[in-house]
Amino acid sequence: MSADFANLIEPYVFSSAVREFWETRERQASAQRQRGQLDRGLRAAVTGGQQMNGFAKKIAELMIKVGVDPGAIYTHRMLTDLPGFFRPSKEWDLIVVSGGKLLAAVELKAQVGPSFGNNFNNRAEEALGSSMDIWTAYRERAFQTTPRPFLGFLFLLEDAPGSRAPVKVREPHFPVFPEFQGASYAKRYELFCRKIVLERQYTAACFLMSAREKAAQRENYTEPAEDLSATAFLSELLRHVAHR
Repeated sequence: MSADFANLIEPYVFSSAVREFWETRERQASAQRQRGQLDRGLRAAVTGGQQMNGFAKKIAELMIKVGVDPGAIYTHRMLTDLPGFFRPSKEWDLIVVSGGKLLAAVELKAQVGPSFGNNFNNRAEEALGSSMDIWTAYRERAFQTTPRPFLGFLFLLEDAPGSRAPVKVREPHFPVFPEFQGASYAKRYELFCRKIVLERQYTAACFLMSAREKAAQRENYTEPAEDLSATAFLSELLRHVAHR
């Protein structure tokens, strides 16, 4: 981690982004409820593409501070598609393309309750599929990039009893790895984020938790692991893209 870059990152750097996430989610759900489509509204609030916009804006703001051309940063959904190897293309949440080269691609994901169990495997499979696809495309020279681009994964999980409670595992034939024994969904996500970096599926990962009742506060999220903190994640990203 570069100390210079870390100094650019204020405490609770994503506070406004987290607040925007909860406000957008509630606004989308309320709009659907008014139309008498409660179930659909709640699903839209979970899967809609606008909730994480605040994170993309803050990341872009910091990259500009370290010399990235604003015109090289793309967050609009029609301009963030990158070619894949197993599929034609994949839409990322933020990409940096400068001089015809891919410098960075970032995935921003979130999950809220109550169905933590139903979504964990889906989120993990999506993230792993995306990384495998883009790295294989990179190997096949889809991007004019040397060295490897920065690939980032940021995940926001609702801080709630359901995400912190121990979860049983099924082992009908073989035992699961010991770190998953009795691990909550919060711990599972922490382990997942750490392992995708360890296995070089992503350059860096960030794992945050937020309780919806604290959305309006400045200290509206926690960082369960120092190695997956916002400062660690952003410092690595800024080091990679600065003045390039």
